[in-house]
Amino acid sequence: MAAGRAFLCAPSSLSAGARRLAFACPPVRPLAAEANRRGRGRCYCATSVSDAPASAQQNYVLTTPLYYVNAPPHMGSAYTTIAADAIARFQRLLDKRVIFITGTDEHGEKIATSAEACGRNPKDHCDTISNSYKMLWADLDIGYDKFIRTTDPKHEAVVNDFYSRVLNSGDIYRADYEGLYCVSCEEYKDEKELMENKCCTVHLKPCVPRKEDNYFFALSKYQHQLEDLLMRNPNFVRPSHRLNEVQGWIKSGLRDFSISRASVEWGIPVPNDTKQTIYVWFDALLGYISALLDDGEKASLQHAVEHGWPASLHLIGKDILRFHAVYWPAMLMSAGISVPDAVFGHGFLTKDGMKMGKSLGNTLEPKDLVNRFGADAVRYFFLREVEFGNDGDYSEERFINIVNAHLANTIGNLLNRTLGLLKKNCKSTLSVDSIAAADGNPLKNNVENLVDKAKDQFENLLLSSACETLLEIGNLGNLYIDEQAPWSCFKQGGEHAEKAAKDLVIILETMRIISIALSPITPGLSLRIYTQLGFTEDQFRALRWEDTKWGGLKAGQVMMEPKPVFARIETETEEKDQSSPKTTKGGKKKARSEGLVGA
Repeated sequence: MAAGRAFLCAPSSLSAGARRLAFACPPVRPLAAEANRRGRGRCYCATSVSDAPASAQQNYVLTTPLYYVNAPPHMGSAYTTIAADAIARFQRLLDKRVIFITGTDEHGEKIATSAEACGRNPKDHCDTISNSYKMLWADLDIGYDKFIRTTDPKHEAVVNDFYSRVLNSGDIYRADYEGLYCVSCEEYKDEKELMENKCCTVHLKPCVPRKEDNYFFALSKYQHQLEDLLMRNPNFVRPSHRLNEVQGWIKSGLRDFSISRASVEWGIPVPNDTKQTIYVWFDALLGYISALLDDGEKASLQHAVEHGWPASLHLIGKDILRFHAVYWPAMLMSAGISVPDAVFGHGFLTKDGMKMGKSLGNTLEPKDLVNRFGADAVRYFFLREVEFGNDGDYSEERFINIVNAHLANTIGNLLNRTLGLLKKNCKSTLSVDSIAAADGNPLKNNVENLVDKAKDQFENLLLSSACETLLEIGNLGNLYIDEQAPWSCFKQGGEHAEKAAKDLVIILETMRIISIALSPITPGLSLRIYTQLGFTEDQFRALRWEDTKWGGLKAGQVMMEPKPVFARIETETEEKDQSSPKTTKGGKKKARSEGLVGA
């Protein structure tokens, strides 16, 4: 299900002997999200659900794709998951009962082929690759709540229940299909969409002729219902230009598609025909629901839905939009289950303006980036530089320049020099409350207005804009300290020194607010800032968005010893300049691995 999987082609050559297995049945009773979730899964961020009663909190169920385990994770899947984690962290700040779901899609012919190429059986192969995703998510400070694998027994139970519901709705029938099949895409292709020599446009490999007796889902039956869904809820597909794509697909006419494979052994058997396995997409999409089940409880579709469905947001790459915005809601309608609230299709990543690929030798390994620059730098760059929903480009030079300017200089240096002045002149102790210090000061109002603006941007998934707004608060803080020049006022003594002490409180309160508001983007950096302001890690974990209100710092509060919260990334040229009196020009950019300094 990961971004990068190609579109499914609807059947175009059903045999004349196609026969429906549909039969009369009573209307399917809709499954409603009647109960809140009872527990939480593994969560790397260590955030916890509020102690407030379940009925007092609103659920927010967020999903990434279930990533295909034919190969280890790449930067595209990391980008989706970083964005999802930022959204989940923001929703937790709003005191929502967040269920952040991710996982791996582990069935299908392609998986079996990849396992064989590695000399492993499919299960061992899936275990290895799935674990590599978990390890990378830990490195990137991803705080998921549920990690589902489509090889989990509870998932198979949900798939079987769902298949039976759709069958009882009269929407599954059997037919012969003959066509050109792309093994890499795991789908039949229309010949008109192929390149020369019948090559797939995605994988550039020849498609092979294949004839199978499969089961099909009656997608065409839901044409009008899907049109009505998009008309009543245009925000179902976001951003708006993705909605236009989906409307175009539906308008062109929907065709039924195959949901089983007779030639694939590595998959979930079709309940009423064990000689066939369920098609990977019909299987994997249900991971969004099976993930809701708690470990150890009875696995059933009904129980899973009662734990929080429908999803608030499916976050996906634009290449799998058709599956999520057309096929998935139709499948849910057939089973009598509520459709998700929204599907958001983001863009692709390029490197130095070129599409990434192993053949070009320009792949971007997320683990390498984290090892060199740290999780906060990677998270910030991609969420700040890529306008969410559009394509974005990675350049190492741009990466280093942005991270140094924003995190090391604007934010990190402002905190460090302010705490240094406080230590030198006030024994690291605040002289007044931050509310009293800012009485009548326009900076307070400006910061509060920008915080409100950032909140609105987060709520509307404008992640890049939210980063820009929060950086603007940092810029205001730097401008304020430069204009007030407290270092000079301390030297003058008397009232000037008293004012300088208040100015430091104002700047540190500004930093406190930045640390909270920026925490969805850079959780590690935010924690280091917050603890240097004299708070504990437990206090940081308990924060909510309302804590961005001005007034968190109190008179007598003691700050920690100032340490760099984000060290500047040095280039190879700069390292040479520091070690030699001679100036070297045009050195290749290279970051030091010790870029992050803990609090």
